Amino acid sequence: MSALSHLNKYFYKYKSRFIIGVTITIVAQIFTLYTPKLVGDSIRTLEQIDALHKETVIKLLGQNIFWILVTTLIAGFLTFLMRQTLIVMSRHIEFDLKNEVFKHYEILTQSFYKQNRTGDLMNRISEDVGKVRQYAGPAVMYSINTLIRFAVVLTQMYLISPQLTFYSLLPLPLLGYFIFKLSRQINERSSIFQANLSQLSSFTQEIFSGIRVIKAYAIEGEKQEDFKKLTQESKEKNLKLAKTGSLIGPLMIFLIGLSNLVVISIGAIMYFNGQIPDIGIIAQFILYINMLTWPVASLGWVSTMIQEAEASQKRINEFLDIKPEIYNTAKEHTPIDGKIEFQNVSFTYDDTGIKALDNVSFTLEKGETLAILGKTGSGKSTILSLIARLYDIEDGKILIDNNPIKDCHLNDLRQSIAFVPQDAFLFSDTISNNIRFGKEDATEQEIIEVAKKAAVHENIISFDKGYNTVLGERGLTLSGGQKQRVSIARALIKESPILILDDSLSAVDTETEENILKSLEKHSKNITTLIVTHRISSAKNADKIIILENGKVIENGTHEELIAKEGYYNELHQKQLSEKELL
Repeated sequence: MSALSHLNKYFYKYKSRFIIGVTITIVAQIFTLYTPKLVGDSIRTLEQIDALHKETVIKLLGQNIFWILVTTLIAGFLTFLMRQTLIVMSRHIEFDLKNEVFKHYEILTQSFYKQNRTGDLMNRISEDVGKVRQYAGPAVMYSINTLIRFAVVLTQMYLISPQLTFYSLLPLPLLGYFIFKLSRQINERSSIFQANLSQLSSFTQEIFSGIRVIKAYAIEGEKQEDFKKLTQESKEKNLKLAKTGSLIGPLMIFLIGLSNLVVISIGAIMYFNGQIPDIGIIAQFILYINMLTWPVASLGWVSTMIQEAEASQKRINEFLDIKPEIYNTAKEHTPIDGKIEFQNVSFTYDDTGIKALDNVSFTLEKGETLAILGKTGSGKSTILSLIARLYDIEDGKILIDNNPIKDCHLNDLRQSIAFVPQDAFLFSDTISNNIRFGKEDATEQEIIEVAKKAAVHENIISFDKGYNTVLGERGLTLSGGQKQRVSIARALIKESPILILDDSLSAVDTETEENILKSLEKHSKNITTLIVTHRISSAKNADKIIILENGKVIENGTHEELIAKEGYYNELHQKQLSEKELL
């Protein structure tokens, strides 16, 4: 149970609930002791029926029945309170653990998300946390209940007859052995099943995300077969786990029944030998043994829950133990003004070994615009990722306002950047809320203003519900160009000192592009802007332009300076002019 020790901090956090729950359990178990004693007294009363008056016997039996009812009701009510205390505690722990996992997911770096699938991440924060909750709630509650009941009942049994207590508990060592063996199998099979469930979740998540591609290629049948294979494998693994768990219950009942037989047979011999005074004691012992039936039977269930929770918590800890490669090194907040400088920066991606940048240098003053051009894979998007410190460099320096980027407060740095990614991502929410994502307290008027600047206002108001139109997953309701423009509006409303556009005008026509660029020019007078693009039209008005090839800067200057050179930029300019004339 080493993995589950991670939860100890939560048990300490909710220690008052835990202590109250344990106290209520102890009191409840004390009240349950009265029933066997009262039943034994009732049998003794019936044994004396010849010596006592009929009215006396009826009166004594009536009193015993009354107190049996009272003590049972009190014990039942206290058991209800115990569940309310301990199970509610487990829900609080579940809430905290989910938030801990989610918060850790948020700080993990890009490389982590490249190496792990979304379905697996979702499974660990949902299914695995749910299994752990079973340990923190029912498993802990029934374990405490079992321990206390055993302590209370066995103490009472020992006080009545130590010898009969010894014989009645003889099957228990055998029970412990079987539980140990079965628990190990459950742990192994639970780990395998949860890993398979993650694989199944990842597969279905990818299928639903790429359903348009699947339909376009008419491969629904093939994917259905793949899904059948995965679900068949999942079913087989689950059945193996269920078969192992199902052995525990019958085994418990058998051993309890064996204990009852021992009590009856040994108790009868002891009664005839005069070692116990009356048959009522045998009845008491049978009731005591049966009071242990559910706790002992629950041992198997609890053992299964603990083993499954151990396997799940181990999977959760695998991610929680991962230390983010990028972390905040600044103790104090650092306001960002907008100056950016690269000094001989080189960068290689660890996961692929590809050298994306090689000795790149440039300086961008506050309020200036830099356009970055180059072929696919030349390192354009890498520069933008490094400015947002999504990766750390190994060679060279990146300065923000003349300070090394690592000395900047990480949250302040990223808050100061309004980013429009190449692949525009929109949430399954209203258009209004998607734009407001850049500024939570934005008014409707502010939203409309930035939508106009992004040349998407007319498109939005043409929808039946306008800005209240709810988008499909990843913004499927909109076209590629509309998604890009909504993303631009979201970035503009943030009003950050640094604006980054990563080829975010590629899906719009040239006329719309020109309108957006004019709006951006007015909007970004005091904003440092970086534009990654393949179009000369997006770059020509920039203060500075750099051309990348294989991670190196092969050309730099203004539009006029680069046109005057017989290089890549001039060739691209002539080519795009020819294409425009043909259109």
